[in-house]
Amino acid sequence: MTRTGAMIAAALLAAAPALAAQAEEAVTSFTLDNGMQVVVVEDHRAPVLQHMIWYRAGSADEPVGSSGVAHFLEHLLFKATDTMEAGEFSATVAANGGRDNAFTSYDYTAYFQRVAADRLELMMKMEADRMKNIRLTEAEIVTERDVILEERNQRTENNPRALFSEQMSAAQYLNHRYGVPVIGWKHEMETLDLADALSFYDLYYSPNNATLVVSGDVDPDEVKRLAQTYYGAIPANPALPERFRSQEPPQTAARRLTYKDARVAQPYVMRSYLAPERDSGDQEKAAALTLLAEILGGGTTSFLTEKLQFDTKTAVYTGAFYGGMSLDDTTFELFVVPADGVSLAEAEAAMDAALAAFIETGVDPEQLERIKMQLRAAQIYERDNVDGIANRYGRALASGLTIADVEAWPDILQAVTGAEIVAAAREVLRPEASVTGWLMRDDEVTQ
Repeated sequence: MTRTGAMIAAALLAAAPALAAQAEEAVTSFTLDNGMQVVVVEDHRAPVLQHMIWYRAGSADEPVGSSGVAHFLEHLLFKATDTMEAGEFSATVAANGGRDNAFTSYDYTAYFQRVAADRLELMMKMEADRMKNIRLTEAEIVTERDVILEERNQRTENNPRALFSEQMSAAQYLNHRYGVPVIGWKHEMETLDLADALSFYDLYYSPNNATLVVSGDVDPDEVKRLAQTYYGAIPANPALPERFRSQEPPQTAARRLTYKDARVAQPYVMRSYLAPERDSGDQEKAAALTLLAEILGGGTTSFLTEKLQFDTKTAVYTGAFYGGMSLDDTTFELFVVPADGVSLAEAEAAMDAALAAFIETGVDPEQLERIKMQLRAAQIYERDNVDGIANRYGRALASGLTIADVEAWPDILQAVTGAEIVAAAREVLRPEASVTGWLMRDDEVTQ
């Protein structure tokens, strides 16, 4: 360990008792009679709150042929309702000194408002209204469809890295809807209509398919009273289907692709492996993979950086990423940007040699302890933000985890051993469950 690294580790270790003392969160949870779960996380340090509604329906729940409808509907929920004009929701939040937005992922769609603590009732009243009372016109459908198509043009069609990543996901998932982009395939987005949007809305936007998370300067009893008043009055949807997705078959063949685009500024190698997600009551393997990603590619002191950037000088950037928060199997990803004069083939070979060396030599105990303390510190500091608190619980609950799983996660990370990390690497970093992609310019050769 370098002298600087040792000093950082020592500082973190010295801070450990203070961090542990702040580790407990005041969490209250209850379920309304209509099946809606409500989670309250108290933080009285500032008179603000975040109000978030999470629907357990994302792009992976869309009907085949209607990709993008979950995200499309997210946009449409800012239109008119029985009691509000189009745009009035956000205008009201802003007039009350707050901010609001929404986002769609594979497993959920979430809507949030960050406001002063005394504005909670108003937020609940408006959010409950649009849970069941949106009013859409054909003109709004056409206009908003153009908006999401332009969003795809800007974020995906004009970005070769995004197009490459789309192809990587499509190749990784042979049967699961995670292989379809959240924003949708362009040719299917172009056909989305009012019936598509209302069908998804009527099926999934119900209290028994939602979780409300309120974090900040709030009283749980008051949250419960207001939730029963506004959300409790909405009937459950008895036709809500069981959450079932088509699953991946055994992956037994390594896949490769090359994506060429004249707009590519920097070619690179990307490798993804099918990997297990965080499962309720069984998060240990996901914790090992989380630490593996940090060890391999989590910064300038990572294993891949040391081997490829400093030792062999074959790369100018390396990275490893694992997103365990998903309902179904996720991916473990590696990136290598070759140094000047190094081909993509040489960069890939150097990456494979480094991975083999890591599995052979194992985990540096000092590095592991330093990473654990850095993660612990980051988890504590995240609690200074009501947005981070609400997102942490909401994403977990919408992805099949429980409050107990969220609370146990920091200690599970701390308990992972070096041997468990190597075992996870051996299990997940298998060629037959991988996709290797080369992003390159039109004028480049593949060797």
